[in-house]
Amino acid sequence: MRNVKKALAVAGLALMTILLTATSALAAGEPVADNNKGYIALAIGIGLGLAAFGGSLGQGKTASAALEGISRNPGAADKIFTPMILGLALIESLVIYSFVIGFVLSGKM
Repeated sequence: MRNVKKALAVAGLALMTILLTATSALAAGEPVADNNKGYIALAIGIGLGLAAFGGSLGQGKTASAALEGISRNPGAADKIFTPMILGLALIESLVIYSFVIGFVLSGKM
């Protein structure tokens, strides 16, 4: 438990360092031509990776819960299936939004 808290604290500090560095680089008075491209590419990669990871976890949990509910009560399969598909579509839409934001950011490179 103590190691997990320490790892989370280190990861949080690393993330804050990256965010503060990127913010100060982007807030500079003079435009920096090539420096921002690396940060934008990094943001696209991390954003898409996190969105895909989170979406896959959400979809797996949704499908698991729906299949467990259907196996416990097969008569309710029709009532479970439609909300499950709606939930999966909403989860996937968040990943697609991240993909679109990646395209918008790549246009700034």
